[in-house]
Amino acid sequence: MQDLLVRDGIAAFDVAVDERPARAQLRGQIARLELELAGLFAEAFGRVELDRRDTALAAQPRVLDLGELERMRDHLAERIAAARSALRRRAREETASRGLLRAMLERPADFKWVRVTRADVGEPGCGNWHSKPRLGPLGMLMGWWQVKVSSGCPLAGRLAAVER
Repeated sequence: MQDLLVRDGIAAFDVAVDERPARAQLRGQIARLELELAGLFAEAFGRVELDRRDTALAAQPRVLDLGELERMRDHLAERIAAARSALRRRAREETASRGLLRAMLERPADFKWVRVTRADVGEPGCGNWHSKPRLGPLGMLMGWWQVKVSSGCPLAGRLAAVER
């Protein structure tokens, strides 16, 4: 009878719980989430800056308990959601820039002095498309506009000449 008075919750029952299946399942989920996050980092490389910083749960290496594994899984899921959102936003910007470039190539006079870079449309390297008057000030007065395509980085040619 005094057993009932002394008992302080479920911990007093001395029941052994096997955490191994739950731990294995959480570690598998974390591994899949880390793989997906790595893929998103690879996709975003050079286009979108994603947050790479991660804080340790403890100062020393140790085995995480179930609660810490769950927090790690949830944190990874939040980082994946943020990375996907940033990539979707960047994809919308690149699509809009490609539309602007198509319109600019069709009607250069409607987009005077507009410049679209290769990075704006999601292409690697330097270079841009620039709407400017043909034949300088005379072309500007006559309304002769053209889209000039840049060949790339201005220093690339100089550096190649120096290396030779």
